[in-house]
Amino acid sequence: MLTRSRVLFSFGVFGAGTTAAYLFLPDKTRHAPTVDDASLSPSHFTRAILTSSEPSGPNTKLLVLRVPGFTKSPESTTSASRFNPIWSVYIKDDDIQVERPYTPLEGIDEEGRMVFWVKKYPKGEVGRWLHSKKVGDQVEFRGPLSTWAPREDDAWDEIVMISGGTGITPFYQLCHSIFSREDNASRTKIPRFTLLHSSPTPSELPPPRILGRLREYAAAYPDRMALHLFVDSLEPPPALATDLPPLQLGRIGKPAIQRTLGIKTPSWWRSFSFFENSANTVKPSRRILFLVCGPEPMIRAIAGPYGRNFSQGPVAGILGELGYTSKEVRKM
Repeated sequence: MLTRSRVLFSFGVFGAGTTAAYLFLPDKTRHAPTVDDASLSPSHFTRAILTSSEPSGPNTKLLVLRVPGFTKSPESTTSASRFNPIWSVYIKDDDIQVERPYTPLEGIDEEGRMVFWVKKYPKGEVGRWLHSKKVGDQVEFRGPLSTWAPREDDAWDEIVMISGGTGITPFYQLCHSIFSREDNASRTKIPRFTLLHSSPTPSELPPPRILGRLREYAAAYPDRMALHLFVDSLEPPPALATDLPPLQLGRIGKPAIQRTLGIKTPSWWRSFSFFENSANTVKPSRRILFLVCGPEPMIRAIAGPYGRNFSQGPVAGILGELGYTSKEVRKM
């Protein structure tokens, strides 16, 4: 018999480094057991049922998993923090016993449902496996594990999120946890949120389930939320979208980040003089935190490569050139 859920949302225990620690271990699953109830924990797998699988663009699907018998505990729905941590779960391909982390877009609801935006990569074992699953199939996962947990003493004026592809999912989760509830969005202590997202073409932009709601949040709270979308090419147009949002052509480079920060691009003649470095590293006086998530080449260009074993490593790339340090940048 399924028991009442004992949701483990102890983000103070499973801090920001915990997810990374699991990434450092071998690809094979850590031999965690599978339980026959609806409890959630990083230390064991919980069974879920795939209740929906919908194409959302080239090689992407929106998947809904439901944990039968799940009951959300009161402590998982409230938080004394200014905003909730970003968290993920590990989904296991039980055919080859490999697991990968995925971010539930809106957390887990009272009926145990989680929505995922998953891309099928040619060499992505778990993504291909998930795309092959049919409605009614069983999927095992473990978690939650904190991807990024803010500290109560953090006093950021602005959080700039930079994403590519499905790297937008943790930022959607963060924004949704704030702006879907008016009592959260109206708090004076939360920082301003700015999201810069890049996709190769309009057809590969996040689906309306994600983009539509982010645009709604930005329209409803223009002083708290800004959204900027970039594409490498304007062709082909998205097949599923009826209302194409404003797009900027090109990748997220230094000029785009400087515009976002309000840094004026130096005159052309400065690029040929010793003024270049000083002109490009003048940071705004407000306190800004950067969260970067996406394909590794993108992270490397914007924030520098990961360190050994996917540790954070020093900040380099565009943000390093602009004078930001590891205290102000997190690679996700």
